[in-house]
Amino acid sequence: MLPGLLDAATCRALADGYDDAGAFRSRIVMSRHGFGQGEYQYFAYPLPHVVQELRSRLYPVLATVANRWAEIMGLPERYPADLPAFLAQCHTAGQTRPTPLLLRYGPGDYNCLHQDVYGAHVFPLQVACLLSEPGRDFTGGEFVLTEQRPRMQSRVLVAPLRQGDAVVFPVRHRPVRGTRSLYRANMRHGVSPLRSGRRHTLGIIFHDAA
Repeated sequence: MLPGLLDAATCRALADGYDDAGAFRSRIVMSRHGFGQGEYQYFAYPLPHVVQELRSRLYPVLATVANRWAEIMGLPERYPADLPAFLAQCHTAGQTRPTPLLLRYGPGDYNCLHQDVYGAHVFPLQVACLLSEPGRDFTGGEFVLTEQRPRMQSRVLVAPLRQGDAVVFPVRHRPVRGTRSLYRANMRHGVSPLRSGRRHTLGIIFHDAA
């Protein structure tokens, strides 16, 4: 959890920018693809300053975690220390489309459990920042994670976000120490149905899309 990552004014400015079509490269209506209900838009390059700043400042810290995870899970991937070097790898592989996004939900909207994988190069952590205030702007709409465990039922986790708070979470899996050894726990994330109001979220994904 990253409490108070963004102040209220920045949250409102980002949410109010949802209708600025020129800031985005594409718009996805979730019901058309079986993703849930609601919609989201991927930002176009150049990213808004605050989005670029967050992406650039968070990446080096998370790259240290990502490399430690890869080592203990026996994975071959290693991640450069800065975002431009990692994005250069993505772009060389044909992953050139920016992936930070803005999501908007209304009453009854939800996001099915999923993973944000857009190509061969995948940074293993991502960030979601809530731009709306629960109880004032909307009700319902909890951020949910599920963790699949070997030979056991999945575990559900809920991140209790307030406006401006963010959560860092795995894109696909994370290392977990079991009773005998480490194993890779498969993770998915989503949003429970809104009961009322409108909910905006900023998503920061570090790998670009093919």
